[in-house]
Amino acid sequence: MKNTFVLICLLTYTLTFSQVVRDTSKVNNSVNSAQRMLNQKDKKLTLGSYGEITYNQPESKNGELDVQRIILMLGYKFNDKVQFITEIEFEHVEELSVEQAFVNYSVGNTISLRAGLMLVPMGILNQYHEPTTFNGVERPVLDGKIIPSTWREIGVGVNGRIQDASISYQAYVFNGFRSTEEKNGEIVGLLNGDSGLRGGRQKGVESTISSPNLSMKIDYYGLIGLRMGLAGYFGKTQTNDAIENTNGTTVGVSMFALDARYKNQKIEARAQFTYASLSGIKQYNTLTNKDLGSAMLGYYFEAGYNILPITAKQRLVTFARYEKYDTQYNVSSNLLKNEAYNRTDITLGVSYHIADGVVVKGDYQIKDNALTNFEVPNQLNFGVGYWF
Repeated sequence: MKNTFVLICLLTYTLTFSQVVRDTSKVNNSVNSAQRMLNQKDKKLTLGSYGEITYNQPESKNGELDVQRIILMLGYKFNDKVQFITEIEFEHVEELSVEQAFVNYSVGNTISLRAGLMLVPMGILNQYHEPTTFNGVERPVLDGKIIPSTWREIGVGVNGRIQDASISYQAYVFNGFRSTEEKNGEIVGLLNGDSGLRGGRQKGVESTISSPNLSMKIDYYGLIGLRMGLAGYFGKTQTNDAIENTNGTTVGVSMFALDARYKNQKIEARAQFTYASLSGIKQYNTLTNKDLGSAMLGYYFEAGYNILPITAKQRLVTFARYEKYDTQYNVSSNLLKNEAYNRTDITLGVSYHIADGVVVKGDYQIKDNALTNFEVPNQLNFGVGYWF
């Protein structure tokens, strides 16, 4: 009965979407916090912030109230070519970190060089995660489990646009994930089957680098209302000098992501597919006694509809999202696949944009996995987010 109800909801959204005529509204020019500050050409100093407070209520468990994050943004323009951008993040009230800190040098109107701590261009949400820009109280889970958002590392690279072809591009060289470290004379693994690569994010904190990694993304925005992206990330994990020559301390990483966003005055939709292939996993798991998979795969589809009139100053978006992700999509020969990591989430909810820059959200998540006789509690979520 539960699955039938969900399928009916998804079918309704699909039929609605297919019968609406496309108009001239665009998602092509979507920007994130960093780009918004870079666009302030007439200001020396730019200040901003975004954040979200959430309430999560799993079935048959206590709920949790949390100031998930508050981000303070600062941009400074030295001259017409050189700008500095930084974001300082407070997570769960007490955890302080730097989310971005980079210098941008405009070579020309359509090309820039960047260096510093930057977001890795992979999928949609890793670079566009301000709470007013996505539906759902919580971010899609594959953007935490497979693309370990918020994923940022220190690097250098180029970004720009080919205007005649309606293409934007990004290409960076970053340091990679840290896969192992030495503690009390033992080698400890930082990556595992449940959270994938997430535990290896270095985030610019005394990051070690033994081999640079390449990150690239191309976006096409030539069709009205539609933006499509293709991203790739290639390299190896890192570890410190004392143990880097030990067999199994590092693994190879190849990650790909396809994404698409569509928006007109009342309709919005997005989809994403992500695949990561990891090499050297058998040796890594043997050395560290971990259960890291040799491949991870995830995808989601989402459709939303603004039920308020187009002329209204507020927007009330109802949405549905189907999400599938498996952090042990493939495993090495010495590891038994854990079907608890093969998961499905269906999210149904609303995003009420009460003002430009303020959103109140509510949704219900139906959670499941492929492991027999292992129930995952469904969850009710509420939240409020802002961005200016």
